[in-house]
Amino acid sequence: MKYAELIIANNSNKTDRFYTYGCTFPEIRAGQKVYAPFSLGNKLKEAYVFSVHEEENKDIKGLKYIESIDDEISITEESLKTCEWMRKRYSCRYMDAINCFTPGSGRSKTGKKRNPLLGAVGEKQEIESLTKEQTAAVDKVTTCIKAKKHNIFLLHGVTGSGKTEVYMQAISSCIGSGRTAIMLVPEISLTPQIIARFIDRFGSGLMAVLHSRLSPGERYDEWVRIRSGAVKIVIGARSAVFAPLENIGAVILDEEHETTYKSDVTPRYDTVEIAIKRVKTQKNKGIVILGSATPSVVSSYRAQTGLYEKIELSGRHNEAVLPEVEIADMRGEMREGNRSIFSRVLYSEMQKRLTDGQQVILFLNRRGYSTFISCRECGYVMRCKDCGISLTYHKSGSSANCHYCGYKEDLPEACPECGSKYIRHFGAGTEKVEEEARALFPDHETDRLDLDAIRRKGDLEKVLSGFRRGRTKILVGTQLVAKGLDFKNVGLVGVISADSALNIPDFRAAERAFQLITQAAGRAGRGGKAGKVIIQTYAPDHYSILSAANHDYKEFYEKEIILRKLMKYPPFSDLIQTMVTADNEEDAINGAETVFAEIKKRVSNEDLMNIFPPHAMTLFKQSGVRYQILIKSEPGRRNEFMEILTEIKKDILECDFTMGIDVNPYSFM
Repeated sequence: MKYAELIIANNSNKTDRFYTYGCTFPEIRAGQKVYAPFSLGNKLKEAYVFSVHEEENKDIKGLKYIESIDDEISITEESLKTCEWMRKRYSCRYMDAINCFTPGSGRSKTGKKRNPLLGAVGEKQEIESLTKEQTAAVDKVTTCIKAKKHNIFLLHGVTGSGKTEVYMQAISSCIGSGRTAIMLVPEISLTPQIIARFIDRFGSGLMAVLHSRLSPGERYDEWVRIRSGAVKIVIGARSAVFAPLENIGAVILDEEHETTYKSDVTPRYDTVEIAIKRVKTQKNKGIVILGSATPSVVSSYRAQTGLYEKIELSGRHNEAVLPEVEIADMRGEMREGNRSIFSRVLYSEMQKRLTDGQQVILFLNRRGYSTFISCRECGYVMRCKDCGISLTYHKSGSSANCHYCGYKEDLPEACPECGSKYIRHFGAGTEKVEEEARALFPDHETDRLDLDAIRRKGDLEKVLSGFRRGRTKILVGTQLVAKGLDFKNVGLVGVISADSALNIPDFRAAERAFQLITQAAGRAGRGGKAGKVIIQTYAPDHYSILSAANHDYKEFYEKEIILRKLMKYPPFSDLIQTMVTADNEEDAINGAETVFAEIKKRVSNEDLMNIFPPHAMTLFKQSGVRYQILIKSEPGRRNEFMEILTEIKKDILECDFTMGIDVNPYSFM
């Protein structure tokens, strides 16, 4: 008889461990999904086999037996190892990790297979030949793929430089070597465009898609098709990194800098880390390609220190020129009586481009927590005296709060810098921009692309199709218009308020501003005519805006990395966020204080200087109340703090609150 170590699909921290079961099935193996009786009631539960052994050294009292095996669902040995690693890395349960690798319970009730690629058509790319830089890049990545050598490449290519072609050449090398590949994009909205290009190159038969907008049945069928070995290429958003492929030659993350690659639900994983772990764990090593026109500061630092190998594409494909960039100082606009959303230069340039038959994109980074407090006279922004991060306006109490350390101060009646009374909170939205654009240019069709405008299935393609065909002349949008969209007739991009990105309450604010401006600017001038970009801002001298206007990533990075080192922010630390959630304010406060007291017991006095006391997360959207405790960990000490927090998490199982842990999150609100 065989014995198996099982992880039971039970939603409890108490049962997050291995259970030994007897097994009479000769074909039993690690990774299989099985059904077994559990607990006193012997209720049949789903479980996964982590290991199998022939005999047990001692008798097991009350030994139970596996009742059946699911013939369709199993995960690979590499996936099991990655799950064990995830449990420690992200302080999650075994089943939290396993669920990432499985299709869920979405079997079709009708028995009919649904294919999300049904009806998809290819999009022809006019590629006459590779540039010298593209050729060198392809040679580097394909050499590693063929040699089954692990490496991590940071592909830094300006907008329009042909990064996608390098991706496809790498994937072609994988298929030619009998291997598989995963192609990730930061937004589901970008999958149709990339799928069309890949279908033209590889055909739809070898491809599958995985993302959160698939129906449960579609996801299940795609998962089974991938697991069967029929699929060689998987395309999708973040969760596709868990695709059940074997012998992966390459995992590619396009727009690697995007925050959407970091999960904000349990398990709170980093997609880059998962990709690296998977290709390193398997027998035949694979590569990871991180592509971006604006790499994250952390990725660039890792390339600088030799952890990644950097590849640069410094020029646009077919020698197309980068767009001209002009900065519109909104302080001057206000002094001269212009209180419109549009500066005079943007309005004039829109008239010119629309008359010339070109299209216009108006970009506004409208995030829920982007409201900041600024003086419209001098551009002064209220910042935390300890963290250097912009303070957030709170209507209740009329206060300015820091969402990192909890610092709070009253809203001033006049600007502390120049004494002006024009100091107030800002937070314009895309709907208002769309409304004004329609009023100013009634003869030109205006449309909007943001999450509110694409709630229903088909809305996204309808908006993009209207713009692609030229029916829509002005497209107003959020980050969705700045990510990877390739339209040839865009002559002008207007960045409505660069300050809304620059002044989010996050240490990455300058980085996000630079990235968003550069990415949005990259949509202009992709056809035969030179494009133009106008950046509207109240901070025209800020280094991130000046660097973006000059298309100078190096200048931005060199200034930003100095500040990160001075403030001990990533990559010079890890920020570990401990979240305490309860049904009511009292339990949440008490829980946070309990956790904070437990942390203080287990760390040194010196460490306490880098542990911030509890404060409320104001934009927590679920039911209940949430508080956070932030730890700024020195490099190399992440695992030490994670072990402490995991132990505390185990010790407080019987409390009126829950505790979550997130490392380097993208929201502190």
